[in-house]
Amino acid sequence: MVKIPATKAGLPAITETIAAGINVNVTLIFSLDRYREVREAYLAGLEKRVDAGKPISNIASVASFFISRIDSKVDKMLESLDIPEEKTKIESLLGKAAVASGKLAYQDYEDTFGEKGIRFGKLRDQQAKRQRVLWASTSTKNPAYPDTKYVDEMIGPYSINTIPPKTLIAFLDHGVVGRTIDQDLESARKALDALSSLGIDLGQVTQELESEGVESFAEAYTSLLNSLQKRMIDFQ
Repeated sequence: MVKIPATKAGLPAITETIAAGINVNVTLIFSLDRYREVREAYLAGLEKRVDAGKPISNIASVASFFISRIDSKVDKMLESLDIPEEKTKIESLLGKAAVASGKLAYQDYEDTFGEKGIRFGKLRDQQAKRQRVLWASTSTKNPAYPDTKYVDEMIGPYSINTIPPKTLIAFLDHGVVGRTIDQDLESARKALDALSSLGIDLGQVTQELESEGVESFAEAYTSLLNSLQKRMIDFQ
Protein backbone atom coordinates (compact mmCIF):
# COMPACT_ATOMS: atom_id res chain seq x y z
CA MET A 1 0.00 0.00 0.00
CA VAL A 2 1.08 3.55 -0.70
CA LYS A 3 1.41 5.55 2.52
CA ILE A 4 -0.27 8.95 2.62
CA PRO A 5 -0.24 11.08 5.79
CA ALA A 6 -3.65 12.08 7.14
CA THR A 7 -2.89 15.79 6.93
CA LYS A 8 -5.21 18.39 5.44
CA ALA A 9 -3.04 18.35 2.33
CA GLY A 10 -3.11 14.57 2.24
CA LEU A 11 -6.90 14.19 2.27
CA PRO A 12 -7.54 15.06 -1.41
CA ALA A 13 -4.56 12.89 -2.37
CA ILE A 14 -6.22 9.96 -0.59
CA THR A 15 -9.41 10.44 -2.57
CA GLU A 16 -7.61 10.72 -5.91
CA THR A 17 -5.33 7.75 -5.22
CA ILE A 18 -8.25 5.50 -4.27
CA ALA A 19 -10.15 6.71 -7.35
CA ALA A 20 -7.12 5.74 -9.44
CA GLY A 21 -7.33 2.20 -8.11
CA ILE A 22 -4.28 2.34 -5.84
CA ASN A 23 -4.38 0.80 -2.36
CA VAL A 24 -3.64 3.27 0.44
CA ASN A 25 -2.37 3.12 4.00
CA VAL A 26 -3.56 6.40 5.48
CA THR A 27 -1.04 7.06 8.23
CA LEU A 28 -0.43 9.45 11.13
CA ILE A 29 -4.02 9.65 12.37
CA PHE A 30 -4.24 10.93 15.93
CA SER A 31 -7.62 12.63 16.31
CA LEU A 32 -11.24 11.57 15.95
CA ASP A 33 -12.00 14.60 13.77
CA ARG A 34 -9.21 13.79 11.33
CA TYR A 35 -10.24 10.14 11.28
CA ARG A 36 -13.74 11.21 10.21
CA GLU A 37 -12.19 13.17 7.33
CA VAL A 38 -10.08 10.15 6.36
CA ARG A 39 -13.14 7.91 6.14
CA GLU A 40 -14.90 10.49 4.01
CA ALA A 41 -11.86 10.78 1.72
CA TYR A 42 -11.85 7.01 1.21
CA LEU A 43 -15.57 6.86 0.46
CA ALA A 44 -15.27 9.81 -1.92
CA GLY A 45 -12.51 7.98 -3.80
CA LEU A 46 -14.62 4.85 -4.15
CA GLU A 47 -17.62 6.88 -5.30
CA LYS A 48 -15.54 8.73 -7.87
CA ARG A 49 -14.26 5.42 -9.23
CA VAL A 50 -17.79 4.00 -9.43
CA ASP A 51 -18.96 7.12 -11.28
CA ALA A 52 -16.17 6.53 -13.78
CA GLY A 53 -17.51 3.04 -14.40
CA LYS A 54 -14.50 1.32 -12.87
CA PRO A 55 -14.51 -1.65 -10.45
CA ILE A 56 -13.87 -1.13 -6.74
CA SER A 57 -13.84 -4.74 -5.55
CA ASN A 58 -10.03 -4.83 -5.74
CA ILE A 59 -9.43 -1.63 -3.74
CA ALA A 60 -8.12 -1.92 -0.19
CA SER A 61 -7.18 0.65 2.42
CA VAL A 62 -6.33 0.92 6.10
CA ALA A 63 -6.59 3.91 8.42
CA SER A 64 -3.58 3.92 10.77
CA PHE A 65 -4.54 5.46 14.11
CA PHE A 66 -1.48 6.07 16.30
CA ILE A 67 -2.09 5.15 19.92
CA SER A 68 0.66 5.18 22.56
CA ARG A 69 2.11 8.53 21.51
CA ILE A 70 -1.13 10.16 22.67
CA ASP A 71 -0.57 8.90 26.22
CA SER A 72 3.07 9.95 26.15
CA LYS A 73 2.15 13.56 25.46
CA VAL A 74 -1.03 13.77 27.55
CA ASP A 75 0.59 12.12 30.59
CA LYS A 76 3.34 14.76 30.59
CA MET A 77 0.69 17.47 30.55
CA LEU A 78 -1.21 15.83 33.41
CA GLU A 79 1.94 15.46 35.49
CA SER A 80 2.72 19.16 35.00
CA LEU A 81 -0.63 20.26 36.44
CA ASP A 82 -0.49 21.81 39.89
CA ILE A 83 -4.08 21.56 41.10
CA PRO A 84 -4.03 19.99 44.59
CA GLU A 85 -7.81 19.62 44.80
CA GLU A 86 -7.79 17.63 41.52
CA LYS A 87 -4.86 15.36 42.36
CA THR A 88 -6.94 12.17 42.52
CA LYS A 89 -8.69 12.97 39.25
CA ILE A 90 -5.40 13.75 37.53
CA GLU A 91 -3.79 10.51 38.66
CA SER A 92 -6.83 8.50 37.54
CA LEU A 93 -6.46 9.86 34.00
CA LEU A 94 -2.85 8.84 33.48
CA GLY A 95 -2.62 6.31 30.66
CA LYS A 96 -6.27 6.70 29.69
CA ALA A 97 -6.31 9.12 26.73
CA ALA A 98 -4.89 6.78 24.07
CA VAL A 99 -7.12 3.76 24.58
CA ALA A 100 -10.17 6.00 25.07
CA SER A 101 -9.44 7.67 21.73
CA GLY A 102 -8.99 4.29 20.05
CA LYS A 103 -12.24 2.90 21.44
CA LEU A 104 -14.23 5.91 20.23
CA ALA A 105 -12.46 5.78 16.86
CA TYR A 106 -13.60 2.17 16.52
CA GLN A 107 -17.18 3.24 17.19
CA ASP A 108 -16.85 5.80 14.43
CA TYR A 109 -15.49 3.04 12.18
CA GLU A 110 -18.52 0.88 12.93
CA ASP A 111 -20.90 3.78 12.30
CA THR A 112 -19.38 4.23 8.84
CA PHE A 113 -18.61 0.69 7.70
CA GLY A 114 -21.02 -1.39 9.77
CA GLU A 115 -24.52 -2.43 8.80
CA LYS A 116 -25.94 0.99 9.67
CA GLY A 117 -23.54 2.88 7.40
CA ILE A 118 -25.84 4.06 4.61
CA ARG A 119 -23.19 5.65 2.41
CA PHE A 120 -20.88 2.63 2.51
CA GLY A 121 -23.89 0.32 2.16
CA LYS A 122 -24.38 1.59 -1.39
CA LEU A 123 -20.71 0.94 -2.15
CA ARG A 124 -20.89 -2.49 -0.53
CA ASP A 125 -23.38 -3.42 -3.23
CA GLN A 126 -20.51 -2.75 -5.67
CA GLN A 127 -18.27 -5.18 -3.69
CA ALA A 128 -16.40 -2.41 -1.86
CA LYS A 129 -14.09 -3.36 1.01
CA ARG A 130 -14.13 -1.71 4.39
CA GLN A 131 -11.27 0.63 5.17
CA ARG A 132 -10.01 -1.33 8.15
CA VAL A 133 -8.80 0.55 11.19
CA LEU A 134 -5.18 -0.14 12.07
CA TRP A 135 -3.66 0.53 15.50
CA ALA A 136 -0.13 1.87 15.12
CA SER A 137 2.46 2.76 17.75
CA THR A 138 1.28 0.05 20.13
CA SER A 139 4.44 -0.61 22.11
CA THR A 140 4.22 0.59 25.71
CA LYS A 141 6.43 3.64 26.19
CA ASN A 142 5.84 4.01 29.94
CA PRO A 143 7.36 1.13 31.97
CA ALA A 144 4.75 1.75 34.66
CA TYR A 145 2.07 0.38 32.33
CA PRO A 146 1.56 -3.27 31.29
CA ASP A 147 3.75 -4.15 28.32
CA THR A 148 0.72 -5.47 26.43
CA LYS A 149 -1.58 -2.55 27.32
CA TYR A 150 -2.16 -1.35 23.77
CA VAL A 151 -2.89 -4.86 22.53
CA ASP A 152 -5.03 -6.26 25.35
CA GLU A 153 -7.33 -3.24 25.39
CA MET A 154 -7.74 -2.84 21.62
CA ILE A 155 -8.92 -6.15 20.18
CA GLY A 156 -11.90 -6.17 17.83
CA PRO A 157 -13.21 -7.42 14.46
CA TYR A 158 -11.80 -5.87 11.27
CA SER A 159 -9.06 -4.11 13.24
CA ILE A 160 -5.33 -4.59 12.77
CA ASN A 161 -2.58 -4.13 15.34
CA THR A 162 0.96 -3.54 14.09
CA ILE A 163 2.57 -5.18 17.09
CA PRO A 164 6.35 -4.64 17.45
CA PRO A 165 8.36 -7.87 17.95
CA LYS A 166 9.07 -7.23 21.65
CA THR A 167 5.40 -6.54 22.34
CA LEU A 168 4.35 -9.61 20.36
CA ILE A 169 6.62 -11.83 22.42
CA ALA A 170 5.14 -10.35 25.60
CA PHE A 171 1.60 -10.84 24.35
CA LEU A 172 2.23 -14.46 23.40
CA ASP A 173 3.54 -15.00 26.92
CA HIS A 174 0.89 -13.26 29.03
CA GLY A 175 -1.48 -11.28 26.80
CA VAL A 176 -5.23 -11.60 27.24
CA VAL A 177 -7.25 -12.53 24.15
CA GLY A 178 -10.78 -11.18 24.07
CA ARG A 179 -12.96 -8.60 22.38
CA THR A 180 -12.16 -5.40 24.25
CA ILE A 181 -12.30 -2.56 21.74
CA ASP A 182 -15.99 -1.84 22.24
CA GLN A 183 -16.14 -2.50 26.00
CA ASP A 184 -16.68 0.21 28.63
CA LEU A 185 -17.27 2.98 26.10
CA GLU A 186 -18.88 5.25 28.65
CA SER A 187 -15.66 5.31 30.66
CA ALA A 188 -13.78 6.23 27.49
CA ARG A 189 -16.05 9.19 26.86
CA LYS A 190 -15.84 10.31 30.48
CA ALA A 191 -12.04 10.16 30.38
CA LEU A 192 -11.83 12.49 27.39
CA ASP A 193 -14.38 14.83 28.94
CA ALA A 194 -12.39 14.86 32.18
CA LEU A 195 -9.20 15.78 30.33
CA SER A 196 -11.02 18.69 28.73
CA SER A 197 -12.31 19.84 32.12
CA LEU A 198 -8.68 20.05 33.30
CA GLY A 199 -7.80 22.32 30.40
CA ILE A 200 -6.08 19.72 28.25
CA ASP A 201 -6.94 20.41 24.62
CA LEU A 202 -6.77 17.10 22.75
CA GLY A 203 -7.14 18.97 19.48
CA GLN A 204 -3.90 20.80 20.18
CA VAL A 205 -2.24 17.61 21.39
CA THR A 206 -3.11 15.66 18.26
CA GLN A 207 -2.09 18.53 15.97
CA GLU A 208 1.33 18.61 17.63
CA LEU A 209 1.64 14.85 17.23
CA GLU A 210 0.71 15.09 13.57
CA SER A 211 3.30 17.83 12.95
CA GLU A 212 5.99 15.84 14.76
CA GLY A 213 5.06 12.71 12.82
CA VAL A 214 5.23 14.44 9.45
CA GLU A 215 8.61 15.93 10.34
CA SER A 216 9.91 12.51 11.37
CA PHE A 217 8.64 10.93 8.14
CA ALA A 218 10.23 13.71 6.09
CA GLU A 219 13.58 13.21 7.80
CA ALA A 220 13.40 9.46 7.18
CA TYR A 221 12.56 10.00 3.49
CA THR A 222 15.38 12.52 3.07
CA SER A 223 17.77 10.04 4.68
CA LEU A 224 16.62 7.36 2.23
CA LEU A 225 17.18 9.65 -0.76
CA ASN A 226 20.63 10.63 0.50
CA SER A 227 21.54 6.97 0.92
CA LEU A 228 20.38 6.16 -2.61
CA GLN A 229 22.29 9.14 -3.98
CA LYS A 230 25.46 7.98 -2.25
CA ARG A 231 25.10 4.47 -3.61
CA MET A 232 24.58 5.82 -7.13
CA ILE A 233 27.78 7.85 -6.84
CA ASP A 234 29.68 4.86 -5.45
CA PHE A 235 28.37 2.66 -8.26
CA GLN A 236 29.48 5.13 -10.90
